[in-house]
Amino acid sequence: MLVLSNDTALNSLLSKLLQDYMQQTNSSAPSQVKSASSNLEIIYVLLMVGLFGFFTVGVMLTNIRARRLEESRDPYNTYIATDIWHKKDRQYFQAKLIENYKLCCVFENQLAVEKPSMQIPEVKSP
Repeated sequence: MLVLSNDTALNSLLSKLLQDYMQQTNSSAPSQVKSASSNLEIIYVLLMVGLFGFFTVGVMLTNIRARRLEESRDPYNTYIATDIWHKKDRQYFQAKLIENYKLCCVFENQLAVEKPSMQIPEVKSP
């Protein structure tokens, strides 16, 4: 890596790089080749963006047309549009909850219950 000691060395390096760059851009033959090449690149990019946009708009229009042609009296759409299924689900959930509550029971282990009046046996190690 090049380490410069002061600002004058940096200025001279930057001015030399700028002069080299200007000489490369001022030459006539390479600039004509570059401009023709860059025009083709721009046309290619615009062509790709145009094709992608055409494809995207086609998909959107097809989707909109299919939704518009969809029958509004379709049983599936009617079922989704109504609020009846929310009520049925809520009633079913409440019935299951009550059923599970009725089935719920607690078993008590009489041997595991603490009895303060009795002494807990201890196993003595030999």
